[in-house]
Amino acid sequence: MAILEVDGLRKEYGDFPAVEGSTFAIERGEVFGVVGPNGAGKTTTLKMLAGLVEPTAGTAVVAGRQPGEPAMQRRLGFLPEESPLYEDMTATDYLEFFADLYDVPGEVATERIADTLDRLDLEHRDRRIGNMSKGMKRKVAIARALVNDPDVLIFDEPASGLDPLTTNYIIEFTRELSEQGKTIVFSAHNLYHVESICDRVAVMNDGRIIARGSVDEIRDEHGGTEYHVYATKDGSDALDDDQSRAIEVTREETNDGQQVRHVVADMASVEAIREAVEAEGGRVTDIQTKTPSLEDIFLEIASGADPDAERNRTRNRDAEAEP
Repeated sequence: MAILEVDGLRKEYGDFPAVEGSTFAIERGEVFGVVGPNGAGKTTTLKMLAGLVEPTAGTAVVAGRQPGEPAMQRRLGFLPEESPLYEDMTATDYLEFFADLYDVPGEVATERIADTLDRLDLEHRDRRIGNMSKGMKRKVAIARALVNDPDVLIFDEPASGLDPLTTNYIIEFTRELSEQGKTIVFSAHNLYHVESICDRVAVMNDGRIIARGSVDEIRDEHGGTEYHVYATKDGSDALDDDQSRAIEVTREETNDGQQVRHVVADMASVEAIREAVEAEGGRVTDIQTKTPSLEDIFLEIASGADPDAERNRTRNRDAEAEP
């Protein structure tokens, strides 16, 4: 059952469309990634879902409510990419202050805050926030997004600019939240993290969703798995025309002489090559499976943007920077 539904969501700044007709649904307990280059419309989309930016057209329903409704806000936790904190407060005082804003009972708030900070491995929680490192501040901001025990979490670049150790803590913590049944909308530039944690992904470019689905579905549609078959003979002459057209053949020099690399898309072609090579008196020496990463696929499909893509992204970055 979808807990978040978006239909034809659009945002214009003047005559410039920052987001154009986004449509998707997110299931309860799912981690849904939104990826794309700077200025693609990711942050504008997330702000519309959080009720911080009013859409020009289209609808969004979060936990059965319209974004911005008080009842929806109580079920939502939002972590913006830049998250100003009250730096004169300690982490504990800061989180207790926000728990009080959400009417979380005192004993519940104390236990929830302590548990969250323990899971985030935040030390020195009674230190002034202004004296904390960037990673510690980010953990406090994440804890703030959880203080009301929301059903839906929107994380915009949760690990942006952090060191690898802190990044891993945050990624693992996000995975824990998913396992607890939280629904998470997750945006990040590090596509390895997106690929490792997200159930499904929407790829945005120039304000539009240009691909969506699980990473495997996107890979099948835009990348696909390749099989690299290395052999001592070519064998191409023994294949029919259709098979030959589907095979990329490269001759390579090795320490043992020349080898032939055949690149094919399925195991049936691998078997056809093996039989053809053996018919010529050769043998297959190695078979390697090459699976494109989400980053490989993203770079390929994002490069198909229109000639004005860079101008559009620049305008979108300026628009997304607006409060």
